Amino acid sequence: MSKSFVVFLAGASITAWCAGAAADTLPKAGSFSWHTGWKAAGSPPFTVADKQMMGSGGVTGVTFNDKGAGPLHGGPANCFDAWYMVDGRGKDKGFCTFSDADGDRIVTEFTGDLSAEGGTGTNVIVGGTGKYSGITGSGPWKCKWAGGNGELACNQRLDYKLP
Repeated sequence: MSKSFVVFLAGASITAWCAGAAADTLPKAGSFSWHTGWKAAGSPPFTVADKQMMGSGGVTGVTFNDKGAGPLHGGPANCFDAWYMVDGRGKDKGFCTFSDADGDRIVTEFTGDLSAEGGTGTNVIVGGTGKYSGITGSGPWKCKWAGGNGELACNQRLDYKLP
């Protein structure tokens, strides 16, 4: 093997390693946006009174950073919620974990307003693991039904700070 090839190979390896390390490092503050494809499942709703219902359930899905890489790209997501609706409008509360491909997670508490079309609300960060340890912040979410079998499409953003 020629010496110049070995030097080139070493340089390329160091460059790739540094690029990978930089990709795992988040700025101390900022924001990012992602979207999630969900599948909803839950227990049958409970009828409280005429046109009033409540229930609970969960969703599971996959997150995709809107930039195609970065925080929460390509990882699993799970949420559990409880809701109450009157005449097709209501409130939703729960907790979610959003993960990236490395398995690091951001945990949020969410609240929102529901309608037959979907919902809107706010995620508030309550915890994190790995590169997200100590993260704080919040941001909006918006979901719409994407099918007749519990499929949802959601867009989220978080404005965050790290210690």
